[in-house]
Amino acid sequence: MNESRAAIRYAKAILDLAVDNKATDAVEKDMRSVLTTLRDSKELHQMMASPVVNSEAKKSVLLEIFKGSNAITTGLIDILVSNKRIGLLNDVAEKYIILNEELKGEGVAFVTTAVPLSADLEKKILGKISGLTPNKVVVQNFVDESIIGGFVLRMGDMQFDSSIATKLSNLKREFTNSL
Repeated sequence: MNESRAAIRYAKAILDLAVDNKATDAVEKDMRSVLTTLRDSKELHQMMASPVVNSEAKKSVLLEIFKGSNAITTGLIDILVSNKRIGLLNDVAEKYIILNEELKGEGVAFVTTAVPLSADLEKKILGKISGLTPNKVVVQNFVDESIIGGFVLRMGDMQFDSSIATKLSNLKREFTNSL
């Protein structure tokens, strides 16, 4: 919980700085790039989580990967490394996108599925979500084969987990508790 609160604080600070510099859209583009890069590269994710790799090495790798990003984004990476919070980068990027979309009167629905969403399924999801919020909603799909099937929907502070992996885990827990 504290990590989530810290990520929100960093995201709010970055959003305030981006608003002051009129760079909210550029920073949002960078944050979306950070999210997809960290989720798509297992090696980068492992390096970020490794206690063996020192902070300066992580910083140089990230700055090289995100070369050409807005100065606010590179400043965020620098500050997270300095504060020994580089592990929060993914969460900060996600929170920034949510906060910026709210600022624009829009919303982001993060949908994690085992396979990529088809256009028809994305339209159905948008139809269901539109009843939950008056804001315009954009779907961002992430593929994670470990959920086996179903989906996990996160929008703002709501989460709906209808994945097969969670259902199997709950079933296993019920069996072990009943013995």
